[in-house]
Amino acid sequence: LPAPESVVTLLKAAKVNHIRIYDADHGVLKAFKGSGIEVIVGLPNGYLKEMSTGEDRAMNWVKENVQAFLPGTQIRGIAVGNEILGGSDMELWEVLLPAAKNIYGAVYRLGLKEIVQVSSPHSEAVFANSYPPSACIFKPDVVPFMKPLLQLFSQIGSPFYINAYPFLAYKNGPQHIDINYALFKDNRGIYDAKTKLHYDNMFEAQVDAAYSALEKAGFNKMEVIVSETGWASRGDPDEAGATVKNARTYNRHLRKRLTKKKGTPLRPKIPVRAYVFALFNENSKPGPTSERNFGLFKPDGSIAYDIGFTGLVPSSAPPLSFKDIAAQGWLRWSYSLLLMACSVVLQQGLGL
Repeated sequence: LPAPESVVTLLKAAKVNHIRIYDADHGVLKAFKGSGIEVIVGLPNGYLKEMSTGEDRAMNWVKENVQAFLPGTQIRGIAVGNEILGGSDMELWEVLLPAAKNIYGAVYRLGLKEIVQVSSPHSEAVFANSYPPSACIFKPDVVPFMKPLLQLFSQIGSPFYINAYPFLAYKNGPQHIDINYALFKDNRGIYDAKTKLHYDNMFEAQVDAAYSALEKAGFNKMEVIVSETGWASRGDPDEAGATVKNARTYNRHLRKRLTKKKGTPLRPKIPVRAYVFALFNENSKPGPTSERNFGLFKPDGSIAYDIGFTGLVPSSAPPLSFKDIAAQGWLRWSYSLLLMACSVVLQQGLGL
């Protein structure tokens, strides 16, 4: 993947001003200094056990990876782990809460609590049922770990981060899901008899399912933010729906949906915010083909498909590559980037 300085050039050209990274690479954080782009850094899963053992270790991590880069680099959040609860490593389930407490304690003592938010993204695996949205609850084995984590986040004013992928739901059951419902296209939608609400797209249904689960757990005032969503443009033969056409359709409609500053049927007054996964396609990522093809951009700086990002394509010249824009050489990144597809970014950045 391209050098961090090149990525800053790309993001500024596209007027994207919120990103999330999956670690706290110092070269990246230095590159974003003075860019005006707000960054959420990640505390990787491999650090959770260490952070859970003592406040001093958490303090050192926050000092070295967050405080040291403020205020020049606008670090606005720390994602403690990623998709821990509902996963297969029970040891990490045990240490997630103490790690989050210690990280927040360090943020608090350093006087950064008004600047840097602490939370933890979850996958749909934390839910026992999400259809219809009003039926959604947390899995019984997740509840003993989730409730105290939510209590912490409620006390410190953090949102609930959910990685919501209509693509994954469709891929796992294409015979049961209308592709148009997953892609924001015209369809009959679904009707939730309990709430008497109608859903014409799966994305909003997934967000409201999370709100329903939070409400049943006693956290009806917590905001839900989508920490990952996207659609693969390529896949293996058994990965239904992974095409360039569908990826373009999903992300174009998502962009239009977010620019309206609308809430969901269940929370109409809370504008939906979402991070789009991912910035780049990655050819060396393990797993199925789709895992390597969620990017909006190719590593050479060209768009993977057109959803309105034309910052690197001058009107009177061929598309520029990263080598044309920044003579910074090339560098492999050990993480991925997400761009924040919130209404402010999309309206101001894409001229909507």
